Amino acid sequence: MKDDAILRLYNARDEQALKQTDAEYGRLCRSLAFRILGDRQDAEECVNDVLLKLWNSIPPAQPDNLTAYISAVTRNLCFDRLSAAKTAKRGGGELPAVLDELEPFLASDEDPEECIGKIAVQESISRFLGTLPREHRLIFLARFWSFQPIAEIAKQHDATVGRIKMILKRTKDKLKVFLEQEGLL
Repeated sequence: MKDDAILRLYNARDEQALKQTDAEYGRLCRSLAFRILGDRQDAEECVNDVLLKLWNSIPPAQPDNLTAYISAVTRNLCFDRLSAAKTAKRGGGELPAVLDELEPFLASDEDPEECIGKIAVQESISRFLGTLPREHRLIFLARFWSFQPIAEIAKQHDATVGRIKMILKRTKDKLKVFLEQEGLL
């Protein structure tokens, strides 16, 4: 079912919207939730929470890109679940490894100035991603947005793990230089 048809079901408050969303996006949500949480049961519970959140937020929200919207809701709910449980590491999740890799770019304290700084960093990273070749951008996003294991990314791109690691390292190095030039590091 197309995204606009699913959105029409949500707007009509038709419970079929939930079934269609699960049919179209359930696998994506479960995969993303498992990568973040590292536990299948937690991931399944999070997917149920995602469906409830979608039901409660559409309408009034009218996302242009349903895939991106559902992915963002899934990620946010997973992070909320991790925070509530006060666990930084859990099972086989990729979140700890990814956060370790990005640690040099993350702010350490939460105050208003740093929140503004985070927004500036996010905007700069978006601009930086636009400068990358498509393949490198997809690899970077697969690792740091979707938390995919490097071996899985290599398989998707028909590449060796070593090549993917090298692309990620070089991209992170370029990102560091870019952020330094922007005055953010």
